[in-house]
Amino acid sequence: MTQKRPTARRPATPVRRSTASAKPARGRTAPRRTVQKGATATRARSTRATSTRGRPIPRRPPSAARPRPTRRRIGGMLVGLLFVLSIFAAQLVRIQGFDSAAVSAQAIQGRTATQAIPAVRGTIYDGRGTVLAQSVERRVVAADQTAVPEYEKTVNDRLRTVGVAGAAKDLAPLLRIDEVTLRRALTGESRYRILSKNVSPLTWRKIRALGIPGISSTRESERKYPQGTTAASLVGFVIDGGKPGGGVELWKDADLKGEAGTETYEIGQDGDRLPTGIHEVVDGRRGSDLRLTIDNDVQWYAQNALAKKVRETDALSGTVVVQRARTGEILALASYPTFDPNHVGSSSGRLDNLAFTDTFEPGSTAKVMLAAAAVEEGVVTPSTPMIIPPTLPRSDTSFRDSHPHGTLHLTFAGALAQSSNMGMILAGEKMSAKTLDDYYRRFGLGSPSGTGFPGETAGILTPVDEMNGTQRYTVMFGQGLSVTAVQAAGVFQTIANDGVRLPPTLVSASRAPGGEWVQAPRPTGVRVVSTKAARETNRMLEGVVSAEGTAPEARVPGYRVAGKTGTADRYDQASGGYAGKTASFIGFAPAEDPQLVVSVIIQRPVKGYYGGLVAGPVFRDVMTAALHREQIAPTPGTRSPRIRTVLPSAPSPNDPKVLRDRGNPDRG
Repeated sequence: MTQKRPTARRPATPVRRSTASAKPARGRTAPRRTVQKGATATRARSTRATSTRGRPIPRRPPSAARPRPTRRRIGGMLVGLLFVLSIFAAQLVRIQGFDSAAVSAQAIQGRTATQAIPAVRGTIYDGRGTVLAQSVERRVVAADQTAVPEYEKTVNDRLRTVGVAGAAKDLAPLLRIDEVTLRRALTGESRYRILSKNVSPLTWRKIRALGIPGISSTRESERKYPQGTTAASLVGFVIDGGKPGGGVELWKDADLKGEAGTETYEIGQDGDRLPTGIHEVVDGRRGSDLRLTIDNDVQWYAQNALAKKVRETDALSGTVVVQRARTGEILALASYPTFDPNHVGSSSGRLDNLAFTDTFEPGSTAKVMLAAAAVEEGVVTPSTPMIIPPTLPRSDTSFRDSHPHGTLHLTFAGALAQSSNMGMILAGEKMSAKTLDDYYRRFGLGSPSGTGFPGETAGILTPVDEMNGTQRYTVMFGQGLSVTAVQAAGVFQTIANDGVRLPPTLVSASRAPGGEWVQAPRPTGVRVVSTKAARETNRMLEGVVSAEGTAPEARVPGYRVAGKTGTADRYDQASGGYAGKTASFIGFAPAEDPQLVVSVIIQRPVKGYYGGLVAGPVFRDVMTAALHREQIAPTPGTRSPRIRTVLPSAPSPNDPKVLRDRGNPDRG
């Protein structure tokens, strides 16, 4: 039996790090010892156990401390890798196979740009075929600066490269650009440099014939107004981009503009257009043409006569309306100050049409409505005797006529001819305020004309239950209410058309591209007063232009004329009070068979302000031109009916048929 020997213990000694060539003692592993600072000794322990045969067990390599991957773990990693690869493979198949078209389209979209091409607007004609507004083709000429140096041309029977210098020399006279300036524009690395806009098609054809590499063009349209200022406020204008700015252009834009097309082109990395790249144009649909009721010759005459009078009198503004009595068609619609639609940006005039947008108190021209209503209601006849005092107290106000006078003995026709405010009050009192209001509204006051013209206002006609005591009487002679020039002309059109009011008409026909002219529907008339009442009112209005009336200056040689003057206080919105006058004359001819109505309104004239003196001569000139243009023959064989306006003697104040002051009804 072998007895086990106790292991000897040694004091710990420092151990030097051995080199790579040092080997442990044979038969045992080299003990690993640690020296701790301050320790006297450290017990050395054997780190390896020996075999029963005395051979040492080999040291584990350092990696033995980390567990090796198992087969299961390796298999999982392979499965994951295969899954990722399958996703990439599926995406590649989808892109190259199923979605190749979509991906290609997306790539193209990324390097292309699309812009709208406004459709060619329809042409606007007058009633006789004269062009008032039209769109003309124009070109935008551009250059690919990188291609221009390759320009070749025949010089002395030899083909030579002339490059940028030659291109600038050939293009300069066609584009009307200085050769030096053009050479700079053709030099560089830009793939799309605009050289000139508004180039005519003829000029572009000459440029294209040169064969200069890199020179291209795009088509656009430019709106032109051949008549300039003549019908500007009526026709309107179009600004950059095809946006309508007023008048018929704005009013009928849905018909005129058509349907826009598109232009798609390729762009480079710098954003410049590539003339040699993708270029697709989808044409739009041209807009419809319009034929207006306007006669350009009459419009021209009215516009110039109006402008002359406004300047002569230092007036603020003015309007002229010429209308066919039997159809409501507008032959002229002049407004001043105006503008040139070909140069809107440099204009200082009014861009709207004042005949639709400007309101004013009509003054004595409104007496026509009261006269027709009074005749219709049977409260007066043209020969009804009247006693008109110097003043007439009503509703805490003492009314008087524009001219001071003593007691007058007139017929109702005479009171109308002399434009007596108090005469109208005496007749108006015979009707209720509600009755008179109903007639005014049937004549078209307080509502738009029905045309839909841009900016049109309805004017002001205060409801009866909202009127104050004074306004109840002032509306009888045309103050305390407001109208437009178109509304005022409509009153006289109603009388001239035997008591039937027709809405004003501006468009007579339209034509789609490639189609035939389609006539606009005729407006439906509204009867306001009977034929008898209208004709009696007509006869009384002839007295206005007689020697006894207020407007002998409005007479037209060879024709019978009926009309009414107006001289009203003008309300100024800026100051919030009355400032200046509104001078007017509205009438029709021939009086025995009315065909044309002419309305002349002059706002705030300084040199004279009576309607007969200021507006009457303009009426005469415009009416004469319109009658000749319409080929309406004179009627020298007919004479105006003699209507008594002044009574031979004073009537009895006790006669119940006599209209006189029978006391202030507002004071009981």
